[in-house]
Amino acid sequence: MSVRITKIAMAAAVAAALVPAAAMATNGYFSHGEGIKSKGMGGAGIALPQDSIAAATNPAGMFFVGNRADVGIDWFKPSRGAEVVGSPAPINGSYDGNAKSNFYIPELGYNRMLSPTMSAGITLYGNGGLNTDYTTPFPLFGASNAGVNLEQAFIAPTIAWQPVPGQVIGVSLNIAYQRFKATGLENFTAPVGSPQQFSAYPGNVTNQGNDTSYGWGVRVGWIGKLLPACDFGATYQTKTSMSEFDKYKGLFAEQGGFDIPANYGVGVACRLAPITLAFDVVQIEYSGVKSISNALLPNLFQSPLGTSGGAGFGWQDVTAYKFGAQWLVNPDVILRAGYNYGEQPIPQSETLFNVLAPGVVEDHYTVGGTFKIGGNAELSFAYMYAPKVTVNGVNSIPAPFGGGNANIYLKEQSLGVALGWRY
Repeated sequence: MSVRITKIAMAAAVAAALVPAAAMATNGYFSHGEGIKSKGMGGAGIALPQDSIAAATNPAGMFFVGNRADVGIDWFKPSRGAEVVGSPAPINGSYDGNAKSNFYIPELGYNRMLSPTMSAGITLYGNGGLNTDYTTPFPLFGASNAGVNLEQAFIAPTIAWQPVPGQVIGVSLNIAYQRFKATGLENFTAPVGSPQQFSAYPGNVTNQGNDTSYGWGVRVGWIGKLLPACDFGATYQTKTSMSEFDKYKGLFAEQGGFDIPANYGVGVACRLAPITLAFDVVQIEYSGVKSISNALLPNLFQSPLGTSGGAGFGWQDVTAYKFGAQWLVNPDVILRAGYNYGEQPIPQSETLFNVLAPGVVEDHYTVGGTFKIGGNAELSFAYMYAPKVTVNGVNSIPAPFGGGNANIYLKEQSLGVALGWRY
């Protein structure tokens, strides 16, 4: 079994190589939705499957999409950066994290009905990611240009089954791939035993190039018709246990550990022809991953980076609320709109390390549509805009680093297109 998983994970790695620096910091660092149709509705889709990317949201949804295939790509453009105030010169000032600002995230899906009560499919999608690429060094971190790049991709073989009419359950094996690199963190690489030692493995903190990580988990889901016009859904994804980033075992807690958090949600979709309304609530448990949730202070001065208690990014759990509407204009045209809100996960005391990971946007406004283009083919699009959010630090820079505060900001937009075929 492990050999098979490794082989499939390698396939995921090849596919993920098509995703150069897939920064997707929306609900924390998770995407605001999966699938172009869902993205046009604020990410709602737990009870409203519409394509063979549905397994990324709720594996039970694959039963309802029938025999189809989908391929799409999302152009993602974040604007991120930081400002230091109240520290000694020349540290004070603004820092631009946009040396790279255009990213492309693909999606692929295929589904087939095996019988009137069972379907099987496979979905490839980008789960999330983060990217900062500063145009100058960040003096509190090091002498070279600071930045990180985290990419995550899943391959999800999926089975969905209808044991009784109107009630469907599904399960996906989530085979995960991650790629990570960090630069510009030389100030945390003092040798073991020196007065300024911050890492248990100072040779594995920064400038080590790309490192990869593999793992797997499970997502389960249910969709049921409990009211004549409304479907309800629920989904749960286990924490995905990942292999360590060995090249960065001196940066992340637990010797390079970086598991993918558990997440779960419920949703409802009501069809009031020609309008369909959908609403999801999703919880992302960042607190279950130490490298993400460990606080900067006092950990930085009490437990070296890379150990179980080493400093992390201090992220809190995120609850995301996703609302979408779609209008069947005519048999060939569907229009969509949506809104997604998730409180940003970074406390004001944790902004220093999060200069590298400013995943702070909260409001997401979306529009989209689908147009039939002949036969059983269709073309879909979705646009998302997340206005700028700034988190001003409070006691965020320790006194040994000069004191003061780091303020971080992020805004985003994305535009995706997808082709779908029924067969």
